[in-house]
Amino acid sequence: MAVHQWSIRSRVLAGMLALVGLALVLAGTAIYAVERGELNERLDDSLSRSVQEFRVLAGTGLDPSTRRPYAHAEELLYTAMQRTLPSGNQGMIGLTARRLQWTAPDTVRLRLEADPGFLAWATSPDRADEARIETVGTAVTTYRAVVVPVQLSSDPEPGRFVLAYDYAAELRRINQNFAVFSAVGVLVMLVAAGAAWLFVERMLRPVRLLRNTAQQISETDLSRRIDVSGTDEFAELTTTINAMLDRLEGAVEAQRKLLDDVGHELRTPVTIVRGHLEVMDGTDPDDVDQAREISLDELGRMSLLINDLVTLATSNRADFVVPRPTDVGVLLDDILDKATALGDRSWRIGHRVEARVWLDPSRVTQAMLQLCANAVKFSSPGSDILLGSQLLAAQSDDEGVRRVLRLWVKDAGSGIDEADQLRIFDRFGRGRNSSRAEGSGLGLSIVSAISAAHGGRVSVDSAPGAGSIFRIDIPVTGGDGHT
Repeated sequence: MAVHQWSIRSRVLAGMLALVGLALVLAGTAIYAVERGELNERLDDSLSRSVQEFRVLAGTGLDPSTRRPYAHAEELLYTAMQRTLPSGNQGMIGLTARRLQWTAPDTVRLRLEADPGFLAWATSPDRADEARIETVGTAVTTYRAVVVPVQLSSDPEPGRFVLAYDYAAELRRINQNFAVFSAVGVLVMLVAAGAAWLFVERMLRPVRLLRNTAQQISETDLSRRIDVSGTDEFAELTTTINAMLDRLEGAVEAQRKLLDDVGHELRTPVTIVRGHLEVMDGTDPDDVDQAREISLDELGRMSLLINDLVTLATSNRADFVVPRPTDVGVLLDDILDKATALGDRSWRIGHRVEARVWLDPSRVTQAMLQLCANAVKFSSPGSDILLGSQLLAAQSDDEGVRRVLRLWVKDAGSGIDEADQLRIFDRFGRGRNSSRAEGSGLGLSIVSAISAAHGGRVSVDSAPGAGSIFRIDIPVTGGDGHT
């Protein structure tokens, strides 16, 4: 489990770092590309403006200091270079007749005249026709440069005004900025890694608690729970897991009790059948018939027990009940018609309600007939058994305010002691006036399961010698509910 947790933590951290790294790489690449594009545009724009200013100066044909026309090209070049202030990585020179005539002031760092390769490019005959901004690579560095031809009508000797940027130096500045960005990005990734580590550590804490709790849970101890802290999603997860453990503990306890009860209930008829078969005299027909009747009776009770157990085993399934809009009045009439075959009693409807309610009519009929069978079992022939239905006023519960449909069966039988009224709904629970051979002991448990599956409950009101009234309360969750 620890290996799995480490694997999860590692994968989460790797994923987060990969995302942060990818975001930084994409952002850095985009910024670098934009800076490179802006660098070319900025250098070309500066060179173009310098060329335009030079052409404006040359177009006047007058020396601003003397107001007289230029006699030689070198005079125009000198004036232009005086009026130009190069930036940090910019340089300039003036050429006449393919020779170096003027250089930039000593304060200018980029010395174009010191690069023979650049001078060879600037004095090339290809640069004599027109001004073109070009990239020039030499052994010293890479330039972004322009050569402006100069030809005065008063001077047959041409000149050239040369401006250039140290492109490699400008690019190094961008690279330095990118290096700073990369260093900051690495720092951000380290901070993100630390934050992610703390986040994953907190996220996995409920998982570790669940692991530790699961390790402490055994077949005989399902009481351990995870402490809930906070109100976030992890707290909700912990609450959900605790609820799951509650259901698991309840299911295991119910299964254990069921196995104990089933073992006891099935052992008795098997013992009876075996005992009678062992002592039976095979040569005596009366003895054989008696053993046969007893065995068939016990086997029939075992079959009834098994069928009831199957019903209870399916009571936790989602499709145990299939509600649909049901006319309660018609349903009660059908139940009465079927109940009359259960015994010689005075069957009547004590109260009825006309309403349409969402319920499973088959399961409700099964539950009501079981109550009717119990009423017959503990009442005298000819006595009254009343069936009824009511739509109770609105009641408040955890899910809000809603009405309740009550179905009931009332008999005039022997009644039930108060001490037995709770245990009779347990599996194999019987009252003191009940006989083991009278049924499987699961009938009222099935009634309780059907009521619970509808979101309701079953209850009894009884006293010894005063009869009993069993009630099934079903919340009205659908239908029109009108009387």
